[in-house]
Amino acid sequence: MAQVLCHLPKSFDENLIVGLDTSDDAAVYKINDDLALIQTLDFFTPVVDDPYVFGQIAATNSLSDVYAMGGEPKLAMNIVCFPNCLNPDVLVQILKGGHDKVVEAGAILVGGHTVSDDEPKYGLSVAGFVHPDKVWTNSNAKPGDVLVITKPLGLGIINTAIKGGIADKSSYDEAVRVMSTLNKYAKEALDKVEVNGVTDITGFGLLGHALEMAEGSSVTIKIDHKNIPIISNTLEYARMGLVPAGAYANKGHIGDKVKLANQIPEDIEDVLFDPQTSGGLLISIPRDQVDLLLEELKDIPTQYGIVGEVVEKEEYYLIVE
Repeated sequence: MAQVLCHLPKSFDENLIVGLDTSDDAAVYKINDDLALIQTLDFFTPVVDDPYVFGQIAATNSLSDVYAMGGEPKLAMNIVCFPNCLNPDVLVQILKGGHDKVVEAGAILVGGHTVSDDEPKYGLSVAGFVHPDKVWTNSNAKPGDVLVITKPLGLGIINTAIKGGIADKSSYDEAVRVMSTLNKYAKEALDKVEVNGVTDITGFGLLGHALEMAEGSSVTIKIDHKNIPIISNTLEYARMGLVPAGAYANKGHIGDKVKLANQIPEDIEDVLFDPQTSGGLLISIPRDQVDLLLEELKDIPTQYGIVGEVVEKEEYYLIVE
């Protein structure tokens, strides 16, 4: 998509704080000295069979971009593609799942738009608010920072196992819990500390989004593959070949920009490139703030961990050790 958007003429407005330039998670527009509007949207096809759970996951994913910018979601509108051949009760359950997550986020669902399509798709357009001086971006990581992620990886691989009917119940339950956990709780923890850069980890995987942060910040990011939290049984499924096509696409797209240590196992490499659905936040934070952040994160319902550091720009933007 970025390759397509780069051909469009750029829009200039003195009040546009965040636009297309840095591949950030949402647009941010300054309304006045104390208030800025965050605008985003996202939708996708089902990742689980349960329509209510799918609605929860899709809504959680859509709301995530607002949290990644440091904001609070306020208004949401449904985006729905739905086949005429399916029972309307399925759509009702999808919308109920989305509604419940919007309510949990403290926002209001105010309508939406539906079109007929051969495959169900669901998500939200979300508007949120943030103070203009407190916007988080993915382009402000500083040398000396430490990198923290707030959800475990492996969601693309687990979802592939789910679709293939191979995923065991514990892996399924853990993946659903991770995907349906709002980044609201991690964002509230971040409000207590000094933060330099934030993004959420979604379709480009950990390495794709880390690369965007490194390039936007003109730094090198070093990832320690041994410290990455991973959903249970992910590596086993990866060794079975249950790796989504998106992981290979990510590797093909950015592989030449990433320096991978020779000793990294293939299954770990698959996880690093694995596209995430409703993934966690990737945070670049000053080293002296890390202990405080970890203390604030201890009550969130997902695994989190320190996964790397930021250094002065080297030959590669991204190094995995």
